[in-house]
Amino acid sequence: MSTTVDVAVLGSGAAGLTAAIVAAEGGGEVGLYEKADQLGGTSAWSGGHVWVPDNPHMAAVGASDSPEQAFSYIMSLSRGLLEERLVQRYVEASPEMVRFLDAEAGTEFYAVADFPDYHPEHPGGLPGGGRTIECPLYPFVELGDWRELVTLSPYYPSPHFTMSETPLGRAVPWKVPRDERERRRTRDERGMGQALVGRLLRACLDRGIEPAVSHRARQLILEDGRVAGVRFDTPAGPREVRARRGVVLATGGFEWNEEYKRAFLRGPATHPVSVTTNTGDGLYMAMQAGAMLNNMREAWWTPVAELPSGLNDPMNRALIAGDRTRPRTIMVNREGRRFTNEAANYNAFGGAFHQEDVTRFEYANLPCWVVFDQEYVRRYGVLDVYRPGEGGPDWLTRGETLAELASALDLPAGALEATVSRWNEHVADGHDPDFARGESAFDRWWGDPDCKGQVNATLGPLDSPPFYALPVRSGMLGTKGGPRVDPDARVLDLDGEAIDGLYAAGNVMASPFGMTYGGGGGTLGPAMTFGYLAGRDLAH
Repeated sequence: MSTTVDVAVLGSGAAGLTAAIVAAEGGGEVGLYEKADQLGGTSAWSGGHVWVPDNPHMAAVGASDSPEQAFSYIMSLSRGLLEERLVQRYVEASPEMVRFLDAEAGTEFYAVADFPDYHPEHPGGLPGGGRTIECPLYPFVELGDWRELVTLSPYYPSPHFTMSETPLGRAVPWKVPRDERERRRTRDERGMGQALVGRLLRACLDRGIEPAVSHRARQLILEDGRVAGVRFDTPAGPREVRARRGVVLATGGFEWNEEYKRAFLRGPATHPVSVTTNTGDGLYMAMQAGAMLNNMREAWWTPVAELPSGLNDPMNRALIAGDRTRPRTIMVNREGRRFTNEAANYNAFGGAFHQEDVTRFEYANLPCWVVFDQEYVRRYGVLDVYRPGEGGPDWLTRGETLAELASALDLPAGALEATVSRWNEHVADGHDPDFARGESAFDRWWGDPDCKGQVNATLGPLDSPPFYALPVRSGMLGTKGGPRVDPDARVLDLDGEAIDGLYAAGNVMASPFGMTYGGGGGTLGPAMTFGYLAGRDLAH
């Protein structure tokens, strides 16, 4: 079976949906193809935040920015590894992307008040926030039968919440009144990544773009030095789609491909929390087409808790976000010692997990545990699967004393007690000289919101037995290496020349951010911006 379109977009996450909408605005016929049997990819599982410097909604929350300030901030994190022209294009084009989608796709973005950048004290950083935007709740009844095809996150299977109402967005989430929850369920109003994907999908449908699911792209069609189409495997058999103008790769990363992870990543990456169809199909096709690769060692790292089978989801894991930033908790390694600022942003934890113990030839900080006390459980619960209460869940490792807990974890005798004693002394002084926890505006934004902006939002003693430990692993939201692109999202070959007809956006491409993560939504920001740039170039 063969079909011809002007533009073929592979992948239905935020990058692919954005590219499809923009390409269609140029009058072209767009085909949108998804490998999985549901739509939205990891974008639909995400918190839905989008990091856009100098965005048009900043003034509404009293924030201000400039392209020069944003460029200075990103480059301050680059360690000399970023391509300045890609960073410059991102800073220029991302606000354009927001204006376009607000006007043409009904995204209704708004800035998240007070949410700091992830490194706000760096040159150009914004401690008061403004660069992170999100969509309001979206009534999925407006999608008709298509709403059943949008994938739901196993981590937040109830989608009727905004980011700030979950542990992903706040260390202690906002409470939603019962009648409001019922109203949302009645209209199937969904938040976070669901709200973003729902709006973008509606905009595609309004333009006559009906995504085809269960289409696994296997091979690019190369003719006379240009990409002329794609070959798919489908339940009905092989399918060929010809593309007059070009093909956009928006197929996600390769975090579920063990062979590729061993070949490319810089450290342990055992617990991805993305859709399992992200196996590097786009990377494979780009390499076949002669693409130059970049940033292959990096991922969007995040700490992940390992949970008992059947407790939370089929993957038996949970994101560790606000949980580790609250008072009365620390993280320790196999030596029973703290090893990093527990309130640091999740991507920064990649560096801590990949640190080598050169004497033992082991990773110094894996395995590791989040350690907390009974008062923590009473105030905050455990993850989002155990509500605040008087007793911790029986699946946690527990000790009536720190020595008993250390023995259960096989930590060196006396080490955990010494670590906690030192920590409690620092808490009493209101200062963490070991890892500067609580000094950044980002640290103080997380933690306990009743103390927001203060150091005791994140500093608190461990002194209320019993004590608990939760094992933590090296996880990732997705990989961030792939084909190198130019400022119009065109894939480049080994000589730095654009491969005619081939574009990339999202986690399949080499991230313009390198190893960095600017702020909340730092994954979706470049994904949608380079999807926008790809669609715009194809539309023209």
